[in-house]
Amino acid sequence: MSLSFHWFLPTYGDSRGLVAGGHGTFMSGDRPASLRYLNQIGAAAEDNGFEAVLTPTGAWCEDAWLTTAMLVETTETLKFLVAFRPGLISPTLAAQMAGTFQRHSRGRLLLNVVTGGEPHEQQAYGDFLDKEQRYARTGEFLHVVRELWRSAEPVTFDGEHIRVREALLSNRPDPIPPVFFGGSSAPAGPVAARYADTYLTWGEPLLAVSRKLEWIRRLAVDHGRVLDYGLRIHVISRDTSEQAWAEAERLLQGIDPADVARVQANLARSESEGQRRMVELHGGSAERLEIAPNLWAGVGLVRGGAGTALVGSHEEVAERLIEYARLGITQFILSGYPHLEEAYWFGEGVLPVLERKGLWRHPHRDAAVRGGTPFAASSSN
Repeated sequence: MSLSFHWFLPTYGDSRGLVAGGHGTFMSGDRPASLRYLNQIGAAAEDNGFEAVLTPTGAWCEDAWLTTAMLVETTETLKFLVAFRPGLISPTLAAQMAGTFQRHSRGRLLLNVVTGGEPHEQQAYGDFLDKEQRYARTGEFLHVVRELWRSAEPVTFDGEHIRVREALLSNRPDPIPPVFFGGSSAPAGPVAARYADTYLTWGEPLLAVSRKLEWIRRLAVDHGRVLDYGLRIHVISRDTSEQAWAEAERLLQGIDPADVARVQANLARSESEGQRRMVELHGGSAERLEIAPNLWAGVGLVRGGAGTALVGSHEEVAERLIEYARLGITQFILSGYPHLEEAYWFGEGVLPVLERKGLWRHPHRDAAVRGGTPFAASSSN
């Protein structure tokens, strides 16, 4: 078992507290998402052994393609997991952009396909398809993109939502960027099974995650495919369990009840099955937020999308990650508040535990310049 870890670029801003909003709801941190600050996070991720950074997509954050393109020259080995929405861009243009990114970054692009946000946000972009139609369009879109990436002959496709004539790329991407894809509703499964390289799920209790992965595995077998699986979750890792839970309590106490009401009202109208499952974990209440050992649902009170965090000592967080890995998860996309400091807490605290167990190794240790350990105690390494 070899695990890969990725970090997150908060292109809406960062904070020492939880940043409220997301998933179609406005959000902004008190640390602005300047290129200077995002470069600091990128450097921290690169030095600590994260393979890539996920950049979100939506009206509530900066554009992922443009932002990551600006960060390529200030990093050396870090990859960029660029989230984008198929309904808002031509498949031929997306395939071409991916090829351009791969050449200029020397193969450091990964793609996170987001079928669509909330209807009101999609409509703001001019997209009026319903949820089932959006997934159907995503399947057609990915079919065309993959054909363009591997075909030396012009591609013609007539679908219900996508039509292209004699499309051909002058320079196909090399390597072809891996496609990450998430979705918990019924129409998402077949699209993931046919076109995704890595299927992503948010951090739910082990049994729920296990059932979801089995669902996708069965569908993938029908198409003769074997997928990788990934988990998107937050982390609060400290030298002791008491310190980690004290930090979670600090974040909880800093939540404005008005933000909880605002975000939960917006999420209540969500069509997302995954978002519904996240909300069910806490029900809008700050009571009983530890929903499984070391699994805390407090983030989801004010944040749409990924709403859970692993909280505990470095050893406890490592053990919980191993439990997810036993289900088949090999890709972990993590984040924490603030993202700069938490990259060090996790990188200097948890990753060495996993390395000693033979489950992880620094993907570019020879290229990284490791500094001191300003956030995690030396005894944790």
